[in-house]
Amino acid sequence: MADAPVTTASVSSNPSSSWRQFKAILRKDIVMELRTFEMLTSMGLYTLLTLVIYQIALSQSGSGFDVRLIAAGLLWLAFVFTSMLGLNRSLVHEKDQGCLEALLLSPVDRPVIFFAKATGNLIFLLIVQALTIPLFFVMFLSNRPLGGAWWMIPIALVVGSVGIAGVGTLLATISVNTRGRDFILAVLFVPVMFPLLLAAVGATSAAVLGNPGYFAEFWRDIALAAGYDAIMLLAAFGLYEFVIGA
Repeated sequence: MADAPVTTASVSSNPSSSWRQFKAILRKDIVMELRTFEMLTSMGLYTLLTLVIYQIALSQSGSGFDVRLIAAGLLWLAFVFTSMLGLNRSLVHEKDQGCLEALLLSPVDRPVIFFAKATGNLIFLLIVQALTIPLFFVMFLSNRPLGGAWWMIPIALVVGSVGIAGVGTLLATISVNTRGRDFILAVLFVPVMFPLLLAAVGATSAAVLGNPGYFAEFWRDIALAAGYDAIMLLAAFGLYEFVIGA
C-alpha cells in the first residue's frame, strides 16, 4: 500500500514535528547571529551609550542624591529601547534576506515560528542584560549597597524580558511590513508594554531599595508581571497566524 501523502495539516498536528521545527528555526537564528554578532553588538553598544548618557545627566546631581531611587527606572528604560532595536532588526533581517517568505511557504505552523522567534529574541535580550547589569552597578551603585536581596533582580529581569520578547515579536511582525517600521514599532510597543514595565520597575525597585515590606511588594509586582506575560503571550499566540500572513 502506498504511503499517505504528508500534508501541512498532518505535519502541523504532530507535536514532535513542531518541536523539530521550533529547534530548527531557533538554531538558524542563533547560528546566524554567532556568525556576525550584528544584533548583540548593536544592542550592547546602544545600551552602553545609554548608560554613558545617564552618567552625564547625573554628573551634577551631587553626592547627596541617592541614585537608587531611580535606578530601576533607568535600567528598564535602557532595556526597553535596546529591545526595540533588537526586535526590529531580527524581523527586518529575515524580511530583507527572504527568510520570512521562505518560512511562510514551508509547512511550518505559524505559532511555531512565533515561539522560535520570541525565544531567540529573549535569549539575545538576556545576554545583553547579563552584560549590562555589572556595568550598571559599577557606574551607579558601587558605593551604595542594595537594600534588598540581589537574587530578586534576575527574577524581575527574566519575568519582564519574557513579556518584552513575546509581545515585542508580535508587534515587530506587524510593523515590519509598514513604511516607517521603526516609528510604528515604538508607537505600538510603549503603550502595550506599559503595565508590564510598571510592574517590572516596581519589582526591581523593591529589590534595590529594600524598603519596609519590600518582600511582599516584590512578589506582588512579579505576580502582576507574570499575569501580564501569560495573558499577552496567549493573545500573541492566537493572533500570530493572522498577523504574519497579512
